[in-house]
Amino acid sequence: MKHPEAPPAVAWVARTLEEAGFETWAVGGAVRDALLGVDSVDWDFATRARPEQVKRLFKRTVDVGIAHGTVGVLARDGTLYEVTTFRRDVKTNGRHATVEFADRLDDDLSRRDFTINAVAWHPLRDELHDPFGGVADLERGVLRTVGRPDDRFAEDYLRVLRALRFAGRFELAIDPATWSALRGATDQLGALSPERVREELLKVLGADAAPGPALALYAESGVLAALMPELAGLVGTPRTDRTVDAWTYGVAVASALPRRRHLLRLAALLQAAGPRAAAQLLVRLRFSNAHADAVARMVAAGLGPPAAGAGGAELRRWLARVGPERVRDLGRIWCAQERVDRGLALPRAVDAAGSLRALRAELRRRPPLAVGDLALDGGDLIRAGFKPGPRFGRILDALLDRVLEDPALNRADVLLELALELAG
Repeated sequence: MKHPEAPPAVAWVARTLEEAGFETWAVGGAVRDALLGVDSVDWDFATRARPEQVKRLFKRTVDVGIAHGTVGVLARDGTLYEVTTFRRDVKTNGRHATVEFADRLDDDLSRRDFTINAVAWHPLRDELHDPFGGVADLERGVLRTVGRPDDRFAEDYLRVLRALRFAGRFELAIDPATWSALRGATDQLGALSPERVREELLKVLGADAAPGPALALYAESGVLAALMPELAGLVGTPRTDRTVDAWTYGVAVASALPRRRHLLRLAALLQAAGPRAAAQLLVRLRFSNAHADAVARMVAAGLGPPAAGAGGAELRRWLARVGPERVRDLGRIWCAQERVDRGLALPRAVDAAGSLRALRAELRRRPPLAVGDLALDGGDLIRAGFKPGPRFGRILDALLDRVLEDPALNRADVLLELALELAG
């Protein structure tokens, strides 16, 4: 396995600290990725220097985590490098650790989660320091904890999810002792904050690698049942074609979608679960309103597009319900479904290209799709003698329904006449 290669600024950070008398090593994910030949821009350092000493040595710094010993150093090109004082754990509670500064690199490496993340590299001497056998584990394709697996997971149960993500991303086999401890820790995952669970899931779904291997481990380990029962319910649920279960199909579609499109992939997973289950998961994991709305609308669209031969009224009702802004993303899901169906040798149930052509043709006609598109509004109704109240909304919704059926009705005089009929 070749030694890491890094941007020139990595050597600059290390040299500045070393020349001031402070032992400094590159550590963490960037070293691991570099050993695997994967480019990384997120280089981190561990040093004997205390935060105030780091700040004195560099002109441009940011207090990104000063309470925990981390100072951000800005290079000339604007890249931020995190420099953290050697640390050791004093106390852990399954969610967070209380740390104190240390003077030895091995103290710092011994508190890390997995051996593949506990390899340090000296950029100036091109020297690897690997006290726990992380390089050998990478070469063997094994994920193993630093020290006793039970202890490592009990220190921070998020490591259970991180283990599944790393194993899936790098195609690693989880060491038997690590796997046993991981499965035993799943009943403690409720201690994790919803935000941390959400961010780990999004890292799996947003990675360059296909999410399938990690998601399969989520199901196999019991993590899915513990944290995302809405998705766990799809495991073993047969599809009408009876080729694979709903979970396996959803994972395959998510994996066929473009990389780094985490919300698209999440929508693909949740489509078979349905809108109510999707809403429960999105609320519980505290997705932002914007992200929750985007995913919920895609799930509400159903498992496939309107038929390519659907009439204009059907297409307009579909667009009004789902939103024209979702057509492009849903088209990506439909195309992924087509690829999965071909791989399973299924009859062509989805004609993504035909459906997209029909929807885009309808959109080019610029049909009214929402109450705000009507040629008549509440002010017009008031001027016509209607009294404001809840009935306004019902009348406008009914008018939109008529216009979706026949856009030619979208004229103020025609709509007013229809409103009078509805009110009568």
